[in-house]
Amino acid sequence: MEDLVIRDADVVDGSGAPSYRADVVVDGGRIVSIVKEAAAAGCQRPRAVRELDAEGLVLSPGFIDMHAHSDLALLRDPDHSAKAAQGVTLEVLGQDGLSYAPVDDRTLAEVRRAITGWNGSGDDIDFDWRSVGEYLDRLDRGIAVNAAYLIPQGTVRALAVGWEDRAATPAELDHMRRLVAEGMAQGAVGLSSGLTYTPGMYAPDAELTELCRVVAEYGGYYCPHHRSYGAGALEAYAEMVDLAREADCSLHLAHATMNFGVNKGRAPELLALLDEALAAGADITLDTYPYTPGSTTLAAMLPSWANEGGPAAALARLTDDGTSERIRHHLEAVGSDGCHGVPIEWDTIEISGVTDPALTDFVGRTVQESADARGESPWTTARHLLVTDRLGTTILQHVGHEENVRTIMRHRVHTGGSDGILQGTKPHPRAYGTFPHYLGHYVRELGVLTLEECVAHLTSRPAARLRLPDRGLVREGYRADVVLFDPLTVAAGSTFENPRRLPTGIPHVLINGRFVIENGRRTDELAGRAIRRAPQCF
Repeated sequence: MEDLVIRDADVVDGSGAPSYRADVVVDGGRIVSIVKEAAAAGCQRPRAVRELDAEGLVLSPGFIDMHAHSDLALLRDPDHSAKAAQGVTLEVLGQDGLSYAPVDDRTLAEVRRAITGWNGSGDDIDFDWRSVGEYLDRLDRGIAVNAAYLIPQGTVRALAVGWEDRAATPAELDHMRRLVAEGMAQGAVGLSSGLTYTPGMYAPDAELTELCRVVAEYGGYYCPHHRSYGAGALEAYAEMVDLAREADCSLHLAHATMNFGVNKGRAPELLALLDEALAAGADITLDTYPYTPGSTTLAAMLPSWANEGGPAAALARLTDDGTSERIRHHLEAVGSDGCHGVPIEWDTIEISGVTDPALTDFVGRTVQESADARGESPWTTARHLLVTDRLGTTILQHVGHEENVRTIMRHRVHTGGSDGILQGTKPHPRAYGTFPHYLGHYVRELGVLTLEECVAHLTSRPAARLRLPDRGLVREGYRADVVLFDPLTVAAGSTFENPRRLPTGIPHVLINGRFVIENGRRTDELAGRAIRRAPQCF
């Protein structure tokens, strides 16, 4: 007999089609049979070693997190309930142009320091890889959920050029092309950039275009965190559309928000730009998280010139009084490129995490609130945090607009991505709640999307972008990456006050046919594996 039959489920299959009632049979890690309306038809019902009664539950494909920062968390935390309990069965890592492969000893140390706020220091990790393929092999030893990887362009530039703000030489550009080609050949699904983060932001469009040409040759996609989400956001989106068209490369826009006061109500302008490009034949998708605040590191707010040369150089500038004053002026008066060209508002910058335990009292308060309590200027407080915490401080930035969030999530090329940073005492609740928040708040409570539409956004659309031939739909022969949830109770447990609460209404999650969540509890299964680009699909 087969391994498992899930009886009387309301199947929302990921295609956007209406739901149907069925028994779903799983064997050998795949869906082997779907028997619709089995009880009503009076036919012989499928049998299996194990039966699961799914009366009242929706069965859908597993959710795909198109923008995840679990690069070290998957290795550090075998439980990984932050994502598994949401029904996430696949995460896309290597985001925002900075991650841990490909590297050499020098760049590994530099990158570890630069993104400590995203992923922790890594002191508890054995970094026994250097190439993309070796990192994917490390994931294959057993992880909680499946994971795909984007080659991080900033890391590639650090390896070939360094952290300086200058053009690459022809030899350095060739080196970067080779690194991208090697990473794609080893299984990466595309290339990411963080164009408000150093050193990736130092790359001109011509350089990015050349790297995207390599990605396109392997059937991958380009995923930029583009040059501004504030002042000049629409121009930054248009820049990426033009770049991808020039390179003939598929484009996936990361956390495609329209933030800050200058962009209030302007989401329709972004969608009009994308619709025009799509009508002209461009291959474009995007992801968003269903919240208004953003999250990053406090150091990311600095002007790019202050970060040139890497983390050690940035700290040296911050400790120099004269240079520190220049940084303050750019942040508060000019609007630094790190803060998307908008003068920083310290009352929107909430400290979410620190690496130095002595700074814990700052967590949960805005920089302005802490400065007022300390009787000093906000920049003095921010500078103290940056230097004392060695650039490891994470923040929430309360600059979003709900109407923009809702408008963008309705678009036909939209997918879901948590952008979840799992570090810090008080992380953004999107890390633990993005997918149930879509289903509970935006589907059931607000009706912004129908259930069938929303599931398609979170499953088949991202699977199509990743060119996965056997994931993203409930179909016979497909991998048994499935979620069972109660549409009447599913909700994010996480809040801004209690961001690590697990969701409700998701009793069962299977990855490759194995229960990782069963009866609402995490099992011991490490059912995830690295998902490599499949050449036969292209």
